[in-house]
Amino acid sequence: MPASTLSPAGPRRILLADADAFFVAVARQEDPDGAGRAPLLIVGGRPGSRGVVCSASYECRAYGVRSAMPIARALQLCPDALCVPVPRGACSRRSRDIAAVLHQFAPVVQASSIDEWYLDLSGTEALYHHEPLAVTAARIRAAVFEATGLSVSIGGGTSRLLAKMAVEDAKPSRGASGVHCVTPGEEAAYLARFRLADLPMVGPRLAERLERLGLVTVAEAQSAGEARLVRALGDRAGAWLHARVHGVDPSVVEPRDGQKSVSREDTFAKDLDDDALLERELLRLAVRVSADLRGQSLEARTVTVKLKDRHFRSRTAQRSLPLPITTEQAVFRVARALFRKLRRGNRAPVRLLGIGLSHFEGKDAEAAQLGLFDIALPAARPDEQGEELEGDRDRALTRALDQIRARYGASSILPAGLVDRTRDPGPRVEEDPS
Repeated sequence: MPASTLSPAGPRRILLADADAFFVAVARQEDPDGAGRAPLLIVGGRPGSRGVVCSASYECRAYGVRSAMPIARALQLCPDALCVPVPRGACSRRSRDIAAVLHQFAPVVQASSIDEWYLDLSGTEALYHHEPLAVTAARIRAAVFEATGLSVSIGGGTSRLLAKMAVEDAKPSRGASGVHCVTPGEEAAYLARFRLADLPMVGPRLAERLERLGLVTVAEAQSAGEARLVRALGDRAGAWLHARVHGVDPSVVEPRDGQKSVSREDTFAKDLDDDALLERELLRLAVRVSADLRGQSLEARTVTVKLKDRHFRSRTAQRSLPLPITTEQAVFRVARALFRKLRRGNRAPVRLLGIGLSHFEGKDAEAAQLGLFDIALPAARPDEQGEELEGDRDRALTRALDQIRARYGASSILPAGLVDRTRDPGPRVEEDPS
């Protein structure tokens, strides 16, 4: 067996857990009497919106509906489908719930996306009484469902590559059991039935180049041998592909760094050029993104505003602050100044508007530092010009608002600028937050 598939205790034991139709499943959990009763379900936006499909039920996929397809096109293919917005907050919570279960089984878990996680169980053979990896994977799958009500498919093998390929063969939508693991020593035989274009990181250009060489399937590349691949592709690419088609992938599973940013973006049903209306939408975004920030016990030092025009040209403005902020009032004050700066440079109608927050500091960590060194931050958080961005009154008001919204709902109390419904610009598509 190639050395890169080995851990000190033997073959590596890598799993990939992939939540099945994740956005559809969460939407159904959140609205059991609506989305939960609709076999034909599209998640991504309302009918008539300019959004795109985030996910679709397997029944809709049979009509040709696919992720990233415009909602209008999806409804042409499947006119009887129910379209619902992405339940973003719920998806984030469910993702964390699934990850928490996975961490109970594996010493190393790496989130690949909101609905995919790699697990490295290498060295845990004795812990699991030397049972086959597929048996452990089945127990993990059952535990996730019991804890969250959500189904995951799990692929496994001696590398991330094998786990990624195997998870597709595990899908219940393909008639499988939800688990498929490739036995050590069977990597090349398992991959031989695939096309080269099916392998991760073999893009269309490389696949076309290989096809011109008469290499379409993994089996053909295996038979070609490393020497021929090196002659055709060069030393690095040839050796890389030779290892790939034999299931060798030295990449490791490692926890990702902490979250880098949170953001909220809206795409409007029609382009907006009224600055007052746009600033109202900016306030709406500030309320939502600052709530996301506080929900994770974070404070941000950098605010970014993004505009996209009707030609899909994006422009951003960013400002870093001397001290972190967390309230919607402070976020809006900084974002409004950045927005006005962007609008001075270009008056094109706006298709998309967004606010991003980054360069985080955690309140818990800050409190620990204050107790240890017996120092205190200023009561107010001024900007470079001395303007108070976030004072004690702002923070106290925000705590009160959070308590009210937690009890009565996010829309139970809003800034005055958002109360007048006659000024609403119409349907909007809430884009993925970071």
